[in-house]
Amino acid sequence: MRFVAAIWKLLVGIKDAMVLILMLMFFGLIYSVLSSRPAPIEDGVLALDLDGVIVEQPREIDPLAALAAGRATREHRLSEIIAVLREARDDDRVKAVALDLDRFLGGGQTTLASVGDALDEVRKSGKIVAVYATGYSNDAYQLAAHGSEIWVPELGAVAVAGPGGSNLYYKGLLDKLGVTANTYRVGQFKSAIEPYIRNDMSPEARENAQALGDALLETWKDDVRRARPQAGPGIERFLGDPVAAAAASGGSMSKAALALKLVDRVGERGDFHARLAELGGKDEDSAGGYKKIALRAYERSLDKNVGPIGVVTIAGEIVDGRGGPGSAAAETVAKAIEDGLELGTLKALVVRIDSPGGSALAAERMRHAILAAKKKGLPVVASMGDVAASGGYWVATPADYIMAEPSTITGSIGVFGVLPSFQGTLQKLGIGADGIRTTPLSGEPDLLNGPSPAASALIQASVEQIYAKFLTITAASRKKPIDEINRIAQGRVWDGGTARQLGLVDGFGDMDEAIAKAAELAKLGKDERGLTYLEKKPDAWAGFLAGLANDEDESDAAPADALAALGPAPQALVLRVLADVERILAGPTMQLRCLECGAYETAPPPTKADSRWRSILLGWLG
Repeated sequence: MRFVAAIWKLLVGIKDAMVLILMLMFFGLIYSVLSSRPAPIEDGVLALDLDGVIVEQPREIDPLAALAAGRATREHRLSEIIAVLREARDDDRVKAVALDLDRFLGGGQTTLASVGDALDEVRKSGKIVAVYATGYSNDAYQLAAHGSEIWVPELGAVAVAGPGGSNLYYKGLLDKLGVTANTYRVGQFKSAIEPYIRNDMSPEARENAQALGDALLETWKDDVRRARPQAGPGIERFLGDPVAAAAASGGSMSKAALALKLVDRVGERGDFHARLAELGGKDEDSAGGYKKIALRAYERSLDKNVGPIGVVTIAGEIVDGRGGPGSAAAETVAKAIEDGLELGTLKALVVRIDSPGGSALAAERMRHAILAAKKKGLPVVASMGDVAASGGYWVATPADYIMAEPSTITGSIGVFGVLPSFQGTLQKLGIGADGIRTTPLSGEPDLLNGPSPAASALIQASVEQIYAKFLTITAASRKKPIDEINRIAQGRVWDGGTARQLGLVDGFGDMDEAIAKAAELAKLGKDERGLTYLEKKPDAWAGFLAGLANDEDESDAAPADALAALGPAPQALVLRVLADVERILAGPTMQLRCLECGAYETAPPPTKADSRWRSILLGWLG
């Protein structure tokens, strides 16, 4: 009887699971139909609730994993946010824009400058842009400075700090574990291997990182001063001595922000909502009591302008093989370009890059796909976002014209490889490793006894060959002697302003200007600026399930206090450690990657692998 009862419970469980799947499919179908026929937009305030991060290309999130884990980190696509703001600028139904930054997790400096420009266009049209946050970090304040009214609650704060922070170095840990990090590199400033061979920054890496940080701070301050001139002196005073600035207002951070003209009003969220009701009208049935135009609904109402300019996005770490959106997987990106060329309708190609680099072979695969577009007569413009360094610069070299912004992080022309070996670990455990050889490379690279001199020499030769290739394609792209490129290469990272002076980029400009340049090179008319995005279309079913984990009504929930809004998330730090561990365990792959860029990258949402690693780590910690 127990056996029969167990079988019955199994059958009931299968039945319940099938019913759940069918219900989800049914509601997913309804969601798909409703998404294709958006509801009409009524007058009100556009609620730009940026709960999450702004990225070039959102990642494909496993919807079932998101449902199981609860609320997932939302990623807003930069181009869609800008399109929304430009539509709102001329839309009489939009009476004002409300920018809620309480759940905002950031974006790159170049990305935020582009959104800021779009906010400026809304303000120039005569519409109010009202901003609210409990705590303003560097990223949040860069956006807020472009608002008409900046609000902060009494217990809130503006606590901008400028670029900077610490990297993690693992040599001491690896020594304790007996793990040897065998490293191979070319480039005096190629610091990506330093976390595995040092416990601190080398003088060369510190010099490069300090110069980059100083340049980005000046670019950030310039953006804030242009958007909000009255905040210029206050920003300098706060950055110079934040303790004295707070003490001058009796220790109140909100009053200090008001005195320094960093904000316009000190008020609670209810006061902010009342102000929005003044601007857009009251609605007692709406959360907040004002007439609200939801961001996602407004996005769905926009028309998509398809045309002869192809856009391919290379976002995230460059990896071999295939991958979903938000991952610069070589085969996926290259196939998207090749499929786009087969359409026969493209007349120009814009390559949008936001990547710190990665696999050398993957970068080369994508470079050849871009070269194929040039061979078909398409002019190619590379448009750099927040980061286009190392492998991210490699894929830009085929372009006829390279555009960046002063805050873009680029360069890092260098190569490295890391190969772990475990002879010390085995010795600590009392385990021996021995065998035979039939040739000098038998059993190489030997992870148990360490790679032989012959194996190490071959790996170093491969690294040097790839570096020579990097110099050659860069010199050809920039029309400069290889020796001159080698002088400014060496793995050194440059800000966009310096990169332009050195000739690594041709001019400044955002995505709009890159599109205009591509149209100019292709001799297209002003009515031929439509875009064809060469990428996989979002899956409606996945969007429905992910939407269940991200209820838009939750956007009104505020963080506990200003510190909670400003402090770095411990989860992001854990994921960063795990990513570093995975890289060293990946083996002797040739990498074109930038270490310094990590401090300026937007943290991606956790993947299923991240969740598995985190669970293991938390299990070890008890």
